[in-house]
Amino acid sequence: MDPDLTELLEGWPYEPGRINVRLIERADGERRLQVRLDLGVLQMELDGRPDGHRPHGFESLLDVYEAGLNGEIDLVSLEDSELAEAAASEAADEPADAEEPAETDQPVSEEEAPGDGPLGPPRASENGSPREAGNSSLSSEQVSALRDEAIQYYHRYLALLAIEEFERVIRDTTRNLRALDMIAEHAEEEEDRLSVNPTRAHVTMMRARALMSLALRESEPKAAIAAIDEGLDALRKHFESTGHSDLFERSSEVQVLQGMKKALMPKLPVSQKAELSRRLDDAVASENYRLAAILRDELNSMPE
Repeated sequence: MDPDLTELLEGWPYEPGRINVRLIERADGERRLQVRLDLGVLQMELDGRPDGHRPHGFESLLDVYEAGLNGEIDLVSLEDSELAEAAASEAADEPADAEEPAETDQPVSEEEAPGDGPLGPPRASENGSPREAGNSSLSSEQVSALRDEAIQYYHRYLALLAIEEFERVIRDTTRNLRALDMIAEHAEEEEDRLSVNPTRAHVTMMRARALMSLALRESEPKAAIAAIDEGLDALRKHFESTGHSDLFERSSEVQVLQGMKKALMPKLPVSQKAELSRRLDDAVASENYRLAAILRDELNSMPE
């Protein structure tokens, strides 16, 4: 009988309106990330693919396709191996007296052809083979598999942001931007290529937030503002590339980053020259003319 989760759920009540996240440590010392949902608990790996799977020994499906598109691996061979393993597994599950299917001369349809699954090789374009970088396209099924995988990383980087694991948020958002780039460049269907546009703005904003937060943790407000400016610049280029420059100022992601930048401006360190000028004014006001003379000389010796 499967174990009942009631005790676990009652020991960690769901709190609406906030991201309920915690780190747990297993008996072997390995840590896992848990998110409390209204109907249960989501558990993820801290590193690698969130569900812990390694497609064909790679960290993620994205890495498999990148290696295939760059000509580093033969995706056709990987798919053949996967089909052979699946066939062997099915054969082992069949009863011993099962009848063999009758042979047929009917051609295999494109939908049934080997290599057309989510882990199958990207389809060749008219100008190149699947192993030639830049000349392959991804079917809608393959794009869907990449999207499903990206959603795993999305859930994880939201949870990681809540517990201030900023380095890992930067890692996962950067990774999802790679996935969006791949879909935009290699998706076979125009609808799939365009589908990444709304998602890109959010991922870009979240990456900038994590970079900003990491800089603030290290007491570097200038670097924090630079991270926000980098994110705003990336968003501006994104809207320009999609032909919607007018949407930049109205974008909620842009407004979030601009609000953060405005809040950070007072935290910028005052320049040395401005600080000396303030101290000079204070010295004159208190009639401490000796100190005022020293400060004035120091100011005059500073370059413009």
